[in-house]
Amino acid sequence: MAAPQPATLALDGSDPRKPLFQVDNITTDAARVEYAKGRPVSFEEYMYHAAITRAEEQEANARFIAARGPRTLKNIIKGRFTRTKDPQVPSGEVAGSLSEGNTGEKGGYVQNDSMSRYGVTPDQRNTVSRAVRTASWGTIFYLITTDILGPMGAPWAFAQLGYGPGVALYTVFGVMSYYSGWILWKVFLALDSDKFPLRGYGDFFFRMFGPWARHFVNLAQSVQLLLTVSLLIISNGQSISQISRGTAGGSKGLCFVACLVIFMAAGLILGQIRTLQRLGWLANLCVWLTVATVLLVMGSVGHGPNYAAVEASFGFPQDMPIKRFAGTPPPGLASGGSGFVGSLNGLNVAVYAYGGAMLYAALLAEMRHPMDFWKSLLIAEIFIYTAYVFFGIFVYSYEGQYSYNPAVQGIPVYGIQTAGNILSIISNLIAAVLYSNIGLKVVYIEVFHENFGFPHLTTKMGKIWWSALVPVYWALAFVVGAAVPQFSYIVGLVGALFILSFTYTFPAWLAVGFWIKKDAMIEGEERFDPATNTYNYVDQGWKRWRRGFMKKPFFNTFNIVYFFGALVTCGLGCYSSIVSLRQAFESNIATSLSCTPPL
Repeated sequence: MAAPQPATLALDGSDPRKPLFQVDNITTDAARVEYAKGRPVSFEEYMYHAAITRAEEQEANARFIAARGPRTLKNIIKGRFTRTKDPQVPSGEVAGSLSEGNTGEKGGYVQNDSMSRYGVTPDQRNTVSRAVRTASWGTIFYLITTDILGPMGAPWAFAQLGYGPGVALYTVFGVMSYYSGWILWKVFLALDSDKFPLRGYGDFFFRMFGPWARHFVNLAQSVQLLLTVSLLIISNGQSISQISRGTAGGSKGLCFVACLVIFMAAGLILGQIRTLQRLGWLANLCVWLTVATVLLVMGSVGHGPNYAAVEASFGFPQDMPIKRFAGTPPPGLASGGSGFVGSLNGLNVAVYAYGGAMLYAALLAEMRHPMDFWKSLLIAEIFIYTAYVFFGIFVYSYEGQYSYNPAVQGIPVYGIQTAGNILSIISNLIAAVLYSNIGLKVVYIEVFHENFGFPHLTTKMGKIWWSALVPVYWALAFVVGAAVPQFSYIVGLVGALFILSFTYTFPAWLAVGFWIKKDAMIEGEERFDPATNTYNYVDQGWKRWRRGFMKKPFFNTFNIVYFFGALVTCGLGCYSSIVSLRQAFESNIATSLSCTPPL
């Protein structure tokens, strides 16, 4: 599994994607309030204002480059320690007005009513919107890399797939994840503007397909984040269990459920933090902890695999010589199952290598020049691909079919294993708090606030509700995790059902809708009138959609095939994980709310 890394926290002391005028509550979808004085905003209006914003960004970027001067070593060092006030940043009074306006009735970013109520002009609104877009493409590369990087599951994936299929799958997934990122980037450029900023993943689908699509995507995101927290409870419960065997009763150690409760309790306490910037200083620490853990695992593989952990988790015998395979391992020589199902289980874990697409909208929203995003994405994908493949092959070459997931728990020497587990617990606790924070806020705003009238999180009652719901959220994550503590198969299920969907299936769906809708527009005959906020359509219905499709028939056909291919892969991945979980329970390998650890 790619251990989740809190890239959303910070770089150089503050989060470059954190708005300068931030309120405590996160509004995951600015699009939810894009009803100017009760009027819904059309697809064409989004594109009209986005084109204006992109042109202004081009001019601003040219001025920025000219003012910055040549990229010499002296200027780079000077820039790191010099802070200059941006003359375009508004005064505190205007900023405060905008911040208050941003928490209007529907909890959004841009409401014309709010703007007029606080006397903020469109120019001031655009200035504030531009002021929060400060991250460079280099910063975004760092954030993409630190969020995804954490290749502890790569060796286990290679153990199920073999060298050849493993490299092939990581390569194909890497190329297609870049294509998906390219889709999200292109759609963002076409639909995001200073007037209607695109802030979250659900915004893409709201603007293309309507509120139902946003609700569906946000629900999927909420479930994924809950399961991610569950996975972290399982993983770190296993780490605590391994540590306890040297300090509490020899080989027996602490009751496994107690280990899960310990991690859950720590997360529950830290989960009371509502604002992510308070965790910002820990971001770089988490990155280096991950690097240290990777180096620790690589340095300890000479001691051999952890046979006992593999047998306890998978029922895999210990009396076989270590073997590696160029192709798919034969039956009985892959801990994740044999043949087709085993390969799919390896594929599910490999999917985690490229699971950062859900963050791309938030990353793009804070870029000073989002047209440079392709550079960040390309370099990050190459770096991540190299790290996963190298680490996976390196450990698999030493441990063969006994490679374990997560790899740090496959270290047989107790002292080294404990050091690795401690590093993992610290970084994963921060990650778990981050994901629970975002996940609960999505649920609170999407369900409780919007549908049941719960107060804003900035209000006193909102803060009380937050404190009350945090224990409920962590308790639910604990129950889900403790009920099925078979880490690799649950990782596979989450990877197939959610990571694969957010990285491959959803972007393909978005591409089909966007390019058909965009290419159906007739330049010269149709135009958007900003005075009346109307668009003069030449036609509607099937004829219009056919025209949009036929403008790029091969490209649109490819996206349709891509969508169904990703959907089928998602189904197969879910099938293999469910089959493996069922077999684990039938063979009494997996434990359920038991004191017996699953490793």
